[in-house]
Amino acid sequence: MNPFVPSWLLALTYWLHMLATVIWIGGLTASNFIVVPLARSTLTEHTYFVFFERLQQRLQGIGWVALAVLVGTGLFQMSAHPAYQGFLRIDNAWAMAILLKHGVIGGMILVSAWMTWGIMPQLRRINYMLSAGVAVDEPHRSRLQRRQAWLLRLNLGLSVVVLLLTAWARVS
Repeated sequence: MNPFVPSWLLALTYWLHMLATVIWIGGLTASNFIVVPLARSTLTEHTYFVFFERLQQRLQGIGWVALAVLVGTGLFQMSAHPAYQGFLRIDNAWAMAILLKHGVIGGMILVSAWMTWGIMPQLRRINYMLSAGVAVDEPHRSRLQRRQAWLLRLNLGLSVVVLLLTAWARVS
């Protein structure tokens, strides 16, 4: 541990980091395995989309806050770690695990951004058109819905890889 970092501050950042991780991965897990499958099987298509859109808005807000907490506390923890030798200095197993972890986190950010600002606005437009009685391109809508489900599962998979890389860094 870095002697210039008070232990209480490092403990606080560890706690916040773990809390944000539980919130992020818990939301992805619950969405993938509980909420979305149950909603799909019990709601009409229109009601499902309205429900899912509201769920996504709530989870995305929480997710982006959790991400900010993860980045801030993670950078602080990294800089205080005894194996940290400097920016992009990869000369030990810990540094390699952290570099790979940051790469996967970057992928998660891209997936989340694609879903937030790419897929959801298109699906929202299609749903508004359907609500107004306007015909829509059903194959396109179906592709977007499959892509949305795939991205949600991809983000969950990437989060599991982040946990694996964190474990590797902890034992290095």
